[in-house]
Amino acid sequence: MKPVLDDVSVIDLSTFVTGGFSSLMLAAQGADVIKIERPDVGDDIRHSGPPFIKGESPYYWTVNYDKRSIELNLKTEPGKMALYDLVEAADVVIQNFRPGTADRLDIAYDDLTKYNDSLIYCDISAFGNTGPWSERPGYDLLVQGLSGIMSVTGEADSNPAKVGLPQTDLITGMWAAFGIMGALYRRERTNEGEYIELGMLDATLPWLTKQAGKVFADETPERMGTQDPVLAPYQTLKTADGYINIACLNEKLWQALCDAIERPDLSENKRFETNADRVENMDALAVELETALSERTTDEWMTVFTDVGVPAGPVQTVADALSNEQTDARGMINTITDGNREIPVIEHPLNFKNAQSGFDAPPPKLGEHTNEVFAELGYTEQKLEHLRKKGVFGNNDSE
Repeated sequence: MKPVLDDVSVIDLSTFVTGGFSSLMLAAQGADVIKIERPDVGDDIRHSGPPFIKGESPYYWTVNYDKRSIELNLKTEPGKMALYDLVEAADVVIQNFRPGTADRLDIAYDDLTKYNDSLIYCDISAFGNTGPWSERPGYDLLVQGLSGIMSVTGEADSNPAKVGLPQTDLITGMWAAFGIMGALYRRERTNEGEYIELGMLDATLPWLTKQAGKVFADETPERMGTQDPVLAPYQTLKTADGYINIACLNEKLWQALCDAIERPDLSENKRFETNADRVENMDALAVELETALSERTTDEWMTVFTDVGVPAGPVQTVADALSNEQTDARGMINTITDGNREIPVIEHPLNFKNAQSGFDAPPPKLGEHTNEVFAELGYTEQKLEHLRKKGVFGNNDSE
């Protein structure tokens, strides 16, 4: 079987996560992703840490499997010409510069389509190319705050809280990959390239869903901890030794929960009779439920709930989430060995019946594929050495 994106070539000019996660998603489906990096420095995510493992950032690993790295100084004329040669043979270009930067470097959409008019060009920024905030710098923390996410994350009596992962970076990267796939599909039918522009803030707003719905109904979403604004019980609750999440989305499941914890009286209580009643009295409901749950451990309750079909799950550590009977059975965590490096890999979740997917190569070392990539374009060793002396590559590219 061939991958879905077999023979698709992607030039990734981005740094950190928004563009990197987008091209990672494409690499998982077979695209040849060529990562363009600053000579001798590379993508800033390479230096993001601690922790480091033998001088490498494992954070960098998680968004750069199955890519090829070349060093290229785009502030030199020979460096730009080398990029244009790459673009001529490419299908997709991804960049996440601040608006105006690509124009100054002569690598904007209009610059590159002179060399490839069927190019799909994805332009990612914090706030997009228009609007009064367009030239502001923007990062995940800022966008989590501006998007309203932090206003509804955390306990009611606490400060606004950031989601504990770069959520808006990842959201934007997924939108970018989705847009690129759509543009590739359209190009198959029309032979036309595409310019895709998106901002992180724009990308995040559609994910507000339930909370946006409250605003549309003239209500004010508030921080509720793990509680839900429209469902109860749908939250984290204490057990004898930890925490468990319980999600009762209908009356049948609510009744099953009451029976499982041996509190049938709760389902008969007027305060908890319907979901609307339980939402109105969710704090009192939590007290009643935690009183019952405190009598057993999380594992003991999981055995009870699994047997009767109550939707429940423990609050796992990240280490437990990466290695348990379910993720192990699904093969979600693998290892790729490359010489002296043994790199853990989080596989992507798309499983095709008639196409190959997944990662085959570890994240590249800085400039590891410079010679290889340009040799494929027909560059001779003499030309590569000439460009190296001109400062186009750097000191880390492969010999």
